[in-house]
Amino acid sequence: MRHPNRLRTALAGCLIVVFTAAGCGAPGAESDDAGAASASASAKTSVTSCGRQLAFVGPPKRTVTLDQTSTEILLELGLQDRMAGTANIKTKIPDRYATAYAKVPVIAPKIATGEQLRSANPDFVLAGSADLFTKDRAGTREELAALKVPTFVSAVDCPQHRRGGTSPFELLFSDYENLGKVFGAERRAGRLAAEQRAAVAKARDTASRTTRNADRPTVVYLYSVFNGTPYVAGGTGLPSEMSRIVGAKNVFDDVKEDWPEVSWEEIAKRNPDVIVIGDLSERGRPGDSAAEKRTAMAEHPVVSRLAAVRHNRILEVPGIELDPSVRSVHALGLLADGLKDAGRVR
Repeated sequence: MRHPNRLRTALAGCLIVVFTAAGCGAPGAESDDAGAASASASAKTSVTSCGRQLAFVGPPKRTVTLDQTSTEILLELGLQDRMAGTANIKTKIPDRYATAYAKVPVIAPKIATGEQLRSANPDFVLAGSADLFTKDRAGTREELAALKVPTFVSAVDCPQHRRGGTSPFELLFSDYENLGKVFGAERRAGRLAAEQRAAVAKARDTASRTTRNADRPTVVYLYSVFNGTPYVAGGTGLPSEMSRIVGAKNVFDDVKEDWPEVSWEEIAKRNPDVIVIGDLSERGRPGDSAAEKRTAMAEHPVVSRLAAVRHNRILEVPGIELDPSVRSVHALGLLADGLKDAGRVR
């Protein structure tokens, strides 16, 4: 139920979320799970998200996603009618989601504030990374829990899972399955997880048929170039797992960061067999496009002499797919096929 008086008397700057009455909101999820969603409308459901037990009585009706990763997962699951807002869209939404995405309000083009989140009256909030839940952003998970708003953080960004050694892909697939349970869309979520597990297995099989462990090629993932400085995939991000799956080695595996800043000279020193460029053209910042990154390497006095540059052993993948998302298996397939086409380069 809405509480206008509480809203009017709230302290300035505090995060306050008001709720819609039970029974209001959009219809249920996609058709093949509609019966399940209807049957569970009054049933209690619980899942665990990064150390927090989340309890629901019926599927959420006014979900807000705080980043593009979470937005596209829910759109892939056909849950746009359960969404009350999105935020922080970094690149163009794929055409296959365009119609569904058009139905969802954008509460913030970039990172959402507590005020912007409040305006959407959410009953569930999702984020791909925990750092979106801070006091100066959407509010902490503790603040939102006190207001009876469950919050979900991707298992991929949960420290306790990352320390456990579980594959980032499996953590991502567990997100699908948990969200399917929350929304009564288990069949759709289960199919998605199964399809993507099969894509990972295919990439691994492609690698196993074309290389031996002793012949592992080395790879650098060039994500962005900001003010002339390269940012690459370190040892804690998804690309290192992609490398392992396809029988390659990320040359910056020893750096315990997702996307560390390095120097061109250090890239040259590590002399990768293959360079994977993340194309972020749609983000639109200087140095984001694949073409700009190719130019920067070709014009650098040391990097331009690398065999990978001279022989054009350069693969281009959508940059957003190098972060864990529903699209990441596509980049994995491009990597597996690219290394195969390059004859494993060693």
